[in-house]
Amino acid sequence: MNSPMDQNNAPTTETKRAPRSQRLRFGIAAAVVAAAAVGGTVTAFAVNNSDGQSAATTTSAAGAKATGAGAEGPLSTKKGDIVDSDGKKVVLTGVNWFGFETGTYAPHGLWTRNWESMLDQMAKQGFNTMRLPYANDMFKSSAKPNGIDWHKNPDLKGLTPQQIMDKIVKGATDRGIRVILDQHRPDQYGQSELWHSQSLSEKQWMDDWVQLAKRYKNNDRVIGADLHNEPRGQATWGDGNPKTDWQLAATKAGNAIHKVNKNWLIFVEGTDRHKNEQFWWGGDLQGVKKHPVKLDEPNKVVYSAHDYGPGVYNQNWFMAKDFPKNMPAIWEKHWAYIKKQNIAPLLLGEFGGKKTAGKSSEAVWQNALMDYLKKHQISYTYWTWNPDSGDTGGVLKNDWKTIDQNKMKMLAKYQTPLLEAKKGK
Repeated sequence: MNSPMDQNNAPTTETKRAPRSQRLRFGIAAAVVAAAAVGGTVTAFAVNNSDGQSAATTTSAAGAKATGAGAEGPLSTKKGDIVDSDGKKVVLTGVNWFGFETGTYAPHGLWTRNWESMLDQMAKQGFNTMRLPYANDMFKSSAKPNGIDWHKNPDLKGLTPQQIMDKIVKGATDRGIRVILDQHRPDQYGQSELWHSQSLSEKQWMDDWVQLAKRYKNNDRVIGADLHNEPRGQATWGDGNPKTDWQLAATKAGNAIHKVNKNWLIFVEGTDRHKNEQFWWGGDLQGVKKHPVKLDEPNKVVYSAHDYGPGVYNQNWFMAKDFPKNMPAIWEKHWAYIKKQNIAPLLLGEFGGKKTAGKSSEAVWQNALMDYLKKHQISYTYWTWNPDSGDTGGVLKNDWKTIDQNKMKMLAKYQTPLLEAKKGK
C-alpha cells in the first residue's frame, strides 16, 4: 500500500491489466505534510479473478490458542506457528505506523503531537507489534527529517532519520511492542515493483538490510525484516530469473541478514499473480507450494500477504450472492492455506478500510476477515495507525488523537498481550 503524497507511479502495464480504483495524487511537499494530515493512496489493487471462488471452503477448526505475549528472546517458527524461545506460540496482533518512507523521513503525525504520547496510546490500545515502513533513501546524508513540531518533539531536533528510527524503535520496544521493519520503497517518491529500481541497486537493498540487522541485533524485540513491500508487475516466483525472481531474491537477502543476525524472522510477501490469475499486490502466495523460501538458518521464514476490501477496489467476489461466505475460499487459495496446512506461519501484513460498523460491504468484509484471522490464529498488522491513508483511514481519526471506536471494537475482538513494558514505561 502506498502512503500519503505518493505519486501514482505504477507502470503502464498495470493499467492495461485492470481498471484503476479511484486514487488521489499528491506531490512530495513537506510543507503540506506539516500543515495537515492529508489523504493517502492505496496501490495494493488487483484485477478480478474469475477462479477466486472455486477453491474449497474452509472446514478446519481454529488452531491452538495463543498463549500470550511469549517469553523474551528471539522468535522462530514451528510448522504454522511463530514460537518464542521457550517454544510457546506467539501471535502478532499489531498495526502499521508509516512516514519514514515519505518525504518527511519520520513517522507521520509528529507535526501535531509528541512521538512518545503516540506510542503510549498505541500500547494502551493493545497492539503488541508495530510494522514500521521505511524508504532506503532515508539512510542517505541528504535526507533531512521535516514535518515535525520541534516544540512538541524537542528531543528529535538535529537527529538524522536513522536516529529518529532508533528513538521510535526503542520507544516501542520499551513499551512491550515488538517491531517489524518494512522496506516499503526505494525512495520517497513511490513504491517499486521489484526490490531493486533505478534509484536502488539490489546490492544496496541487501546492504541496507544488513546494516539494520546489525544495528538492532541487541534488541530482541525487533523481530525481523519484511524484505520488500508488495512485489508485483515484473516480479516472478520461482522461475530462476535473477532480475525478477522474488523467491530467489528473498532467499539471498534472508541468508545475508542471518550472517550478521541469526535471530531475525524473515517476512516474505507474495506477488500479485500466480500463472495467469492476479490478486492484490503482495497478496498471492500460491508459488510457495512448489517453491518455498528455504534459508540456511532454519525455522525463520514467515510468509506475509496483503488483502484489501471494496473500498480499495470492488472485486467481483464482494458482489457475489453468497458474500461474505465466499471469502474464506478466496483467502485460502491465495495465502491462508500456508497457515492451515502448517507449511509455515503467516502474517497478514496489511488490510484495512474506512468502514467497520454497519451493513456496507466494506464493514462486512473487514469483520469477516477479523473473525477468520481469529479462528485460525493468524498474525496481523492492521493498515493503519495513521488517519492520512486516503482509501482506508486509520485507527486514529483526523485530529491524530481520537481513537476510531468502531475500528478498535473490531480489532479488540482479536488481540494477544504485549510483552511486559520495561521499567519506567
